[in-house]
Amino acid sequence: MKATIVPKEQKHYPVLLKEIISIISPQYGGTFIDCTFGQGGYSKKILEFKNTKVIALDRDIDSEEKANQIKKNFEDRFIFKNIKFSQLNNLKLKNEDIKGIIFDLGFSYTQIKDSKKGLSFESSGNLNMKMGLNNYSAEDAVNKLNEKELEKIFKFFGDEKESKFIARNIIKERLKNKIDTQTLVRIVDKTKRKKNFKVHSATKIFQALRIFVNKEITELIYGLINSTKVLKKDGILVVVTFNSLEDKIVKYFFRSLSENKSISRYAPVIEQAETLFKLTQKKAIVPSDKEVSENLPSRSAKLRYVIKQSDIYNFETDILDQFTQLIEIENYGEKL
Repeated sequence: MKATIVPKEQKHYPVLLKEIISIISPQYGGTFIDCTFGQGGYSKKILEFKNTKVIALDRDIDSEEKANQIKKNFEDRFIFKNIKFSQLNNLKLKNEDIKGIIFDLGFSYTQIKDSKKGLSFESSGNLNMKMGLNNYSAEDAVNKLNEKELEKIFKFFGDEKESKFIARNIIKERLKNKIDTQTLVRIVDKTKRKKNFKVHSATKIFQALRIFVNKEITELIYGLINSTKVLKKDGILVVVTFNSLEDKIVKYFFRSLSENKSISRYAPVIEQAETLFKLTQKKAIVPSDKEVSENLPSRSAKLRYVIKQSDIYNFETDILDQFTQLIEIENYGEKL
């Protein structure tokens, strides 16, 4: 889960940049955490405003080169950390006035086209998909997990209707050959009975494996929890998602902490505690037609944000219980 998708000419387009800047208001100063630094689009824009500081995070060590370029111009106002954003609560932030935290859960064109990362079904490289600080690869998963485990990964992380048959054919093939990128693509293409010629047959399978290998569900959930902890009162949490699973998690987390629990209409009227979040806009913000025309992959982006209403650090949330099944599927990786 990393910074924004960009088109083939490799020009960097931070998705919904104008909207995000309008929401977080860096013109008033403060410290901002860019949880998915990538190519640095959001960080650079925030640093254009005086009295701002950016703490940028990225699990992909390749992002450090771009970070070092920014550091030269903003030595006292920019810090880069090669860590997962789920660990942001481990940063030393006691004296920081955290005004905003930003997550952009897309991927860059550079990452997708990097054959070493093996994110693309067009890649001739290894079936890798590790974005950094990983314990296992997609190759490990497809060659070592059992049929039922692969089926669940494809079904729940890729919404693949033919997950059962694809998993079964992977098991059959690996009795003869090790599964690599092109072998997997061939198995999926051969297995799928209904083909959507607008979308590559292997798209959902590759998405599912990428989510699994990088534990994107667990990362996102703990990223949301820990970013909420470190935000100060009136601080803003912004998340840009690119698929329905991510959006479902973010939407639930934001709404569950911005709405008082419903009570029986027969119960006595009591004063309810203030909610942790203020949700000013329930409907997701999407890119304009103009932005989509300039950067086609942005069409799937959805932006949601909340404002923290108190300085509470520890708080109660049932989000882990709500998505237990998905976390349990990610934990299949512990045996690899």
